[in-house]
Amino acid sequence: MMIEFNNTIFIFEFKVVEDQPTGAALQQIKEKHYAEKYQGKQFPIYLIGVEFSKTQKQIIAFETELYRGGAQLG
Repeated sequence: MMIEFNNTIFIFEFKVVEDQPTGAALQQIKEKHYAEKYQGKQFPIYLIGVEFSKTQKQIIAFETELYRGGAQLG
């Protein structure tokens, strides 16, 4: 999911995991290069991975990175 708001782009990936966070949501955004098609806009791009626990039925991980010009800035 992508949201453009206030000259900023937010790219979200949501994953359902068993019990422990795996980092899979943020990793998928990076591996599939979701941010590349938005680089031409020259806006900051935030990558946001959210993981839900299948058993706990709640968010168990929320990771973000700032992506800009091909480099993640942390």
